[in-house]
Amino acid sequence: MMRLSRCFCILLPVFLLVACTVGPKYQRPKTDVPGAYRGVPAAAPVADSSESLGDAKWWTVFQDEQLQSLIRTALRQNYDLRIAAERVLAAQAQLRIARSDQYPSAGVGVVGTTEREPSSPFSASYRWDYLQVGGSASWDIDFWGKYRRATEAARANLAQTEWGKRAVVSTLVANVASAYFRLRALDLDLEITRRTFASRQESLRLTKLLADQGAASMVDVRQAEQLVYVASATLPDLQRQIEQEENYLSFLLAQNPGPITRGRSLTEQARPPVVPAGLPSQLLERRPDIHEAEEQLIAANAQIGVARAAYFPSISLTGTAGFMSSALTDLFTKPAGVWVAAASVAQPLFTAGKLQANVRLAEAQQQEALLAYQQTIQNAFRDVSDALVAYQRSRDVREQQDLLAAAAQDSARLAHVRYDGGSSAYLEVLTNETNYFAAELNLSQARLNERLSLVQIYSALGGGWQQ
Repeated sequence: MMRLSRCFCILLPVFLLVACTVGPKYQRPKTDVPGAYRGVPAAAPVADSSESLGDAKWWTVFQDEQLQSLIRTALRQNYDLRIAAERVLAAQAQLRIARSDQYPSAGVGVVGTTEREPSSPFSASYRWDYLQVGGSASWDIDFWGKYRRATEAARANLAQTEWGKRAVVSTLVANVASAYFRLRALDLDLEITRRTFASRQESLRLTKLLADQGAASMVDVRQAEQLVYVASATLPDLQRQIEQEENYLSFLLAQNPGPITRGRSLTEQARPPVVPAGLPSQLLERRPDIHEAEEQLIAANAQIGVARAAYFPSISLTGTAGFMSSALTDLFTKPAGVWVAAASVAQPLFTAGKLQANVRLAEAQQQEALLAYQQTIQNAFRDVSDALVAYQRSRDVREQQDLLAAAAQDSARLAHVRYDGGSSAYLEVLTNETNYFAAELNLSQARLNERLSLVQIYSALGGGWQQ
């Protein structure tokens, strides 16, 4: 064993000095990065163009304390996130497995043997007892860098799973925030509907009194009933949507379906007038999915080296050493020592095109990963531009819906005044009440769209995974 160890110690630095690594070295591909995002308002401040909403922590973007509590619970319990964490652990183990192939392996063992042969016409019977204690070592020398390239690929796969976990965190934060805003919008719709329902019930009661006194017709009563029934029919559907949205939020929290505690109302949620988008070049360093796609490209690039290394000879060193004796007292004496050392070189000659096909496969997979990486970058720029346009236009729509709802409210008030004064039929009240109810619900939807667009911008800019 001492001689074998000295042999390894002499040969190891020699082989490391002359060893090489085949395959292409990774270089980040050039990308076409726009100078600015499409959809940035022309009046946006440019004092600090590098400032971006994507750099902000999620608890500074979503300032509702109850929403923050829901997000924290989801980050602790969500199943998708816990699955992503297990993928990271599996990739760490896979990296250790791949890296271990670069080093020698050694082991020890003890063998006890009893052998007996019966007598025959040609030999007498005998019995042979012996005990063997020894160790063995082997080393498949990574002369061409096959294992180093495999380790490089495994390291990239680990980084890919880590960025994948961050992408899950970012998506989870956005999903919880979006679901919470939808829930608060449904709560607002339910509040509007209940208020409208109560108002229309009172209007129906007064109309019936006027009809009993001969001051209104049954047509007016039936039209007043229509207003009541429209509002009452909306209530159960809103309650259905609220419960289903609560169930979805509970699922994101990895909890059984149940009620969700509310915080601020939809109208109290933060609404920044201008959202800093930052520089497009920064997006490449911030978006987890871009990093994930690049790590996949790095791993595919390293696999080309693994495939090309199979063309070259494989060099292996093996050795065993120990003691063998039929008597335990003589086991560790010098005459009982045994050792074997061997070196082998194997060169593939004919594989029916398998090695060449493996190289072509690795190169095709590398090109596929390259195209996926470039597509991910283009999709990221599109996501940001779409989100910026959506936020700007959603705010414009909400401002107009504010004016429309105010006008519809005043129109409904004036219609009641005209009807009470006998200047118009109840049909005018019916029309204006219907328009006002629809305008209030549309305003609620416009407010929701504005806040969902903010969540979309934050997610598109790569925000949410920073802890």
